[in-house]
Amino acid sequence: MWRRRLGALLLRSPPSSSSTAASSCQHRRRHLLPSEEPLAVNRLARLFTSQAGSDGGNSQKPFIAFVLGGPGSGKGTQCTKIASDFGFAHLSAGDLLRHEIASGSEKGELILDTIKEGRIVPSEITVELIRKAMETSNANKVLIDGFPRCEENRIAFERIVGREPDVVVFFDCPEDEMVKRLLGRNQGRVDDNIETIKKRLKVFESLNIPVIDYYSSRGKVRKINATGTADEIFDAVHKLFSSLRF
Repeated sequence: MWRRRLGALLLRSPPSSSSTAASSCQHRRRHLLPSEEPLAVNRLARLFTSQAGSDGGNSQKPFIAFVLGGPGSGKGTQCTKIASDFGFAHLSAGDLLRHEIASGSEKGELILDTIKEGRIVPSEITVELIRKAMETSNANKVLIDGFPRCEENRIAFERIVGREPDVVVFFDCPEDEMVKRLLGRNQGRVDDNIETIKKRLKVFESLNIPVIDYYSSRGKVRKINATGTADEIFDAVHKLFSSLRF
């Protein structure tokens, strides 16, 4: 079972060298030559590449915390509390993509076209939005919520941003508890039904767990027991973040 495997990794000392990773996100489209790429993807990639910048000579690097956990693990609620109590900028890849689309910018329109074509927005584009948000926030502590979702995301982040996160906080929650929470949210979401929830959990296990395994091997994962009330969980979160050197 993946939780036992993860527990063993967390107890293991970090190895002297990192493993290579080349898996990609679920349903990744086949690699195409530039001339074969859909117009929206082509234009979007060129636009982001042409406007991708450096840190403007700012040598101060923010403390980066990735916050990961399965659907229903409560990480979103906890991120809000962490940001408030410890002064972190709270960034969500999904929110950044939605904000770019809502802005009506050329980038946003091309992202929307890509989604309408049934294609996954390339990792490089999502990472560029995160990188830009980190720079414009001017924060010295950043929470990146729910990202990277897969090894392809992780590799793109480290290549474009040029560094690993300082810590990876993993909200470890039993599957039956996550299912119970998602079914009990009663928010009218179409994806909060048992069949869809089970599929989401399978996707999480197949894509997100390898990212956690990788960072566990690097000695960066801090596991939080995500059972109990939100306040009980935050007691453990607060203790963890109070022990970190920002």
